[in-house]
Amino acid sequence: MPTLKEVAQRANVSLLTTYHVLSNAGSGQIADDTRQAVLDVAANLGYRLNVTIHDVAALAEVSIATVSYVLNNTVQVSAPTRERVLKAVADLNYHPNITARNLQASETRMIGYAWHDVPPGQMNPVMDKFIYCMALAAESFGYHVLTFTQPQRGESKAYEQLIRTNQVDGFILSNTSPNDQRIQKLIEMGVPFASFGRANNELDFPFADVDGRFGIRTCTEHLFERGHKRIAYLGWPHTDERLGGYIDALGNEGIKVNSDWIMRSNDTMVEAANAVHRVIEVPIKERPSAIVCASDMMAIGAMRYLSSVGLQIGTDIAITGFDDHPMSEFLYPSLTTVRQPIEWLAQKVIELLLAEIKKEVIPERHIIVRPELIIRGSSSQEFGS
Repeated sequence: MPTLKEVAQRANVSLLTTYHVLSNAGSGQIADDTRQAVLDVAANLGYRLNVTIHDVAALAEVSIATVSYVLNNTVQVSAPTRERVLKAVADLNYHPNITARNLQASETRMIGYAWHDVPPGQMNPVMDKFIYCMALAAESFGYHVLTFTQPQRGESKAYEQLIRTNQVDGFILSNTSPNDQRIQKLIEMGVPFASFGRANNELDFPFADVDGRFGIRTCTEHLFERGHKRIAYLGWPHTDERLGGYIDALGNEGIKVNSDWIMRSNDTMVEAANAVHRVIEVPIKERPSAIVCASDMMAIGAMRYLSSVGLQIGTDIAITGFDDHPMSEFLYPSLTTVRQPIEWLAQKVIELLLAEIKKEVIPERHIIVRPELIIRGSSSQEFGS
């Protein structure tokens, strides 16, 4: 099969000039006789422009193996040689045959991620942002994200099927739980994965997560600084580290935990409003003066209910959330919350997964970052002032 290099040699012109003639790139600057010579040779050989790795190697004056090393980043190549190869790739507009490369390396360059069912009345803009940032991070490394639905029962089966049919190289998990079946199954199967979120200390796997305990403790300490002593907590149905942050802060102040002031709710505004009802429908002296919420959705539901019974948020009762929901800044009053560095976390989760796929040893497989307290009107006022 003829090559671009062979056409160039027979026409007695440079390889790059041959490419320009056959691709109609810069042909106005090429002499007519040179252009015709190239076209005649290509016609006689039955050659149609198809730039290959051999042509890149010839133009860069290196071996085919060196071009492969540079493109796949598998072997260290000197900076001048690497630049020469990349320039040849750009000059010839070379696009590697991804399918062939993947088959040779048994790679799909695809990362699996499961969409989770969102109950009516529940929104999760934090996860929406994470998924977008995760896809961007994956693409920066030459991977794409393959999304699929995750059934509520037998949730690990979808993961098993994608691996058995060789559709993905690994998975990103989110919405993890203490005894997550997916994590246990993927560990058993030896499948590469990384998680946005933790499970329990008995399961060792790569993850990046926000320090929820620190975030809630910071919120609670902020309320103490504003003069509050009667502080309640609204969290998820299962015990988690965020509740631990609330308990830590109370303990640091020498305040005994009141179990009646620990409320449970799913992450919806309606359920949060119903949960708050229980601790508010008591005499004023027995009520909390502030509520720390495990999410902004819960905080918004609580604010809605408290306003409906005539309480002024920020004055009669303080509220804090967690996540920095886009809506939180535009509520009245605006919501004090905790901001997570989602873009950074998404980048780290992808880096963790790629290290697992490539079987690379990395210094830290468990990444925990502290969130930032954003103080707004729902808690900024001194209590009793």
